[in-house]
Amino acid sequence: MVVGELAHERDVVIVGGGPGGYHAAIRAAQLGLSVTLVEKEALGGVCLNKGCIPSKVFAHAAQSMTSVQHMNDMGIEWAHVAFHPGKLQQYKTKVIGQLRQGVEALCKANKIEVIKGTASFLAEDRIGVEKGDAFDVYRFRYAVIATGAALVAPAAINVDHKRVLNAYSIYGLEELPNHLIVYGSDYIALEVATSFRAFGADVSIVLESDDFVFDSSINRELQRLLKKMKVKVYKNSRITHVESEQEQVTVSLAVKEQETVSLEGSHLFVSCGLKANVDGLEIDRLGLKRTKEGFIDVNERAQTSLPHIFAVGDVTGGPALAVKAIKQGKVAAETMAGKQSEADTTFLPTIVHSIPPIASVGLTEEEAKEQYKDVRIGQFPLTGNGYASIIGQKDGFIKVISDADSEMVLGIHMMGAGAVELISSGVIGLEMVGREEDWKFPLYPHPSINEGLLEAVEALRAEAIHLPPTKQKGAVSS
Repeated sequence: MVVGELAHERDVVIVGGGPGGYHAAIRAAQLGLSVTLVEKEALGGVCLNKGCIPSKVFAHAAQSMTSVQHMNDMGIEWAHVAFHPGKLQQYKTKVIGQLRQGVEALCKANKIEVIKGTASFLAEDRIGVEKGDAFDVYRFRYAVIATGAALVAPAAINVDHKRVLNAYSIYGLEELPNHLIVYGSDYIALEVATSFRAFGADVSIVLESDDFVFDSSINRELQRLLKKMKVKVYKNSRITHVESEQEQVTVSLAVKEQETVSLEGSHLFVSCGLKANVDGLEIDRLGLKRTKEGFIDVNERAQTSLPHIFAVGDVTGGPALAVKAIKQGKVAAETMAGKQSEADTTFLPTIVHSIPPIASVGLTEEEAKEQYKDVRIGQFPLTGNGYASIIGQKDGFIKVISDADSEMVLGIHMMGAGAVELISSGVIGLEMVGREEDWKFPLYPHPSINEGLLEAVEALRAEAIHLPPTKQKGAVSS
């Protein structure tokens, strides 16, 4: 390697071109800062190339499969329906390519220097970038670490990416599993389970806990719908051993730590933990503060313990969601430019592109009852929504939780058609400290799933029009 004596001068150097990194780069460029973005693989990061986008391509295809019967009911008949995993892979590759080209074009339009290479910190104001046999030095005013996190499988499981798969390799399959065993209770596990079941695979879910991680009403509805889908759920079960053979995997389960059950399948999907991607960055020479789990500690402005060095996204720990990385990236850029900006994840929405989709924000019923003296619960089933009947997607409900004393809405939980898009109304309402009347006053389009949110709010006081009196709970005390 040849080490250059002169350092290139930049306002901002960003390491990592995922959602957090490229949003930080573009926002900083918009604010007049000179930006160099270093990415060792492909722009868009794991989210675009391996995670968020591939998984949602599969989820969309699975949802399309489930709509075939409804289309037949409407007179749009299909003589033959078949699923071809190879063609879905081609479609996935096409979508990823188009989106990546869009990111590349935006970086170019904003005059961002994009370098494919490996970066490491040389000092508090210098970073080295290795590009093959060349090694360039950049001196910066500000730096952003957006290197993400790596998947870490449980100790008893070896992910071979053939029969035993993680969140990246599961969406590379070009064959449909005969029996897919899903190990995990998070949103990724649910998306995998419901998508592959819709494609025609037999699916079993193994939970280490006694339930899923959502509000109790969603958990109950999930149990009903999974049973309807003929998905077997093993609760309080832990995988202790996995044998992967040429044609199948055999999984040993410790059920309630008492008995051992053997489960056979063609493939095993494993939800993994995360480890911060900091190896090779040489951040230890900077003395950056780390959390006990090894992630980079940041404040609400995404600043590390060195205020001119920022970190965004999965490398900072917490929920591994692109929405958080995007917000932190913009906040970091705005802080560099002297603006007052912060990332507050209090009302960070949880969404699951399952079948049907799930979306939540704010307190669950259980959390609300712990924190408030009296709470009201309003719940409206989509069976009572006209538009849900039109589109043939009547499974699910919308649930609203409020404080009976102040009438402040505390949480919104949705399961069913339109939930992912509609949850933004919940986020905005909670951010604005909306009270029950604030949610009832606006006009909701008809017919639409939106009306379900209105009727859930109205159900807080037994005022929902499309619910009989016996179905409306009114106030609920803790």
